[in-house]
Amino acid sequence: MDAKDILGLPKIPFSVAQEKKPRPQKDSQRKPDGISREVYALTGGLAPLMPSIDVSHLKRKSQPDNEKITWRWLPFTSSARTDNLQLCHWVRIVNDVPPTGDYSFAKYNKSVDIVKYTEAEYEKCLTDPMWTKEETDQLFDLCDRFDLRFVVIADRFPSPRTVEELKDRYYSVSREIFLARDASSADVAGNPLVKEPYNVLQEIERKRALSMVLSQTKQQERKDAEVLAEAKRITESHMIEKGAEEAELHVMSTVGAENTERPIIDVESVPPSSNNQLPTAAVALPTANTDGTSTPASLRMLRVFLRTHVLDQMVQAASSSSGLRTVKRVEQTLQDLGVNVKPKILTKAVCAAHLELRKEILTLLNIQKQLQNKEAEASSLRDNSYTDIPSTPKRVHHGVDQDRLFIPDSLSFGGERIGKRDQKRKAPGRFSEALPSPPQSKRPRKLKASDE
Repeated sequence: MDAKDILGLPKIPFSVAQEKKPRPQKDSQRKPDGISREVYALTGGLAPLMPSIDVSHLKRKSQPDNEKITWRWLPFTSSARTDNLQLCHWVRIVNDVPPTGDYSFAKYNKSVDIVKYTEAEYEKCLTDPMWTKEETDQLFDLCDRFDLRFVVIADRFPSPRTVEELKDRYYSVSREIFLARDASSADVAGNPLVKEPYNVLQEIERKRALSMVLSQTKQQERKDAEVLAEAKRITESHMIEKGAEEAELHVMSTVGAENTERPIIDVESVPPSSNNQLPTAAVALPTANTDGTSTPASLRMLRVFLRTHVLDQMVQAASSSSGLRTVKRVEQTLQDLGVNVKPKILTKAVCAAHLELRKEILTLLNIQKQLQNKEAEASSLRDNSYTDIPSTPKRVHHGVDQDRLFIPDSLSFGGERIGKRDQKRKAPGRFSEALPSPPQSKRPRKLKASDE
């Protein structure tokens, strides 16, 4: 029995099952550029309530209320044309006042200033057996007409002349005119036509080489690349060999100079225990041999290098035999002396003086280290001298225990023996190391009556 039976309601089964309605899919919107992910997640892409750009920052068109603007189809002329051609275009009219002046695009009409010559100048200094006066006049007229576009000029020239020949004739005539009119002027001496004359042979060779390069096949390009790579490898190997030879000669000359000034000491033949007894000259000798101020061979082969890189490599080479602590002590000494760790003006003299100062600081640190070793050795010899004298008791160093008093075990006060607990508290620890007593034999166990 259910609620429907109690209420007397008919039992009608559900004919259509309730189906879940699918939720409408939200349109995925792409985050626009210029908005961070957090802001877009908070706003959901909605426009902000307040404008993000101040309206005062926007550009406003200043247009008075009483200004009237119209457009008209008006004729115009250009100063760039010599035939006085009249054309028409739309013009912006403000308050029925048409604009005046030249055409706005006439300023872009640029032309080349072509040198003009007279009959007397041509007869005096411009005659050439390969050129007639009519051909020269035609050349200069075409240069003035086509603004020195020599490819177009060669196409329009009546006689068959190459572009190089036309250039050579024009530039040579212009150069002779400048020199004939005023050869002593500074403006003429600085003119490119006078300062750098046109070389027709070089231009022909340049175009020939360019045409050869452009007409090469892929196979020829690969072959040329292999030849250039092999030539580069050979050149580098020669430079490496030359640098190695120069380095060997430098080392030999340095060693010879040091041998004449200082005695030769074979470090390998000296036992390790006597290394502290070597003289100072022997310690400074390897530094002088290895830390030269000359440029390394690996950099001389480059021919062009930065002196900063050279100084870094030479400092590393000078500090290679020293540890990291020694290098830091050298830099600390430089700072204490008020000297920069790396010079600011890296000239050859400054770099040499900087390296020499580093060598002297290294020598000073080595001498200080040897002095400390000598002082330690002397103090150890003084301590060992007490043991060599028979009447002198041996001194035992046990810290604070050597100042304590010795109290024997048999000493008693008032006829009472000191207990073991008091003995541990009062007696020093170093005298408690007494010889152990011999083990006592156990008493024989009494036999019982049952055992008998």
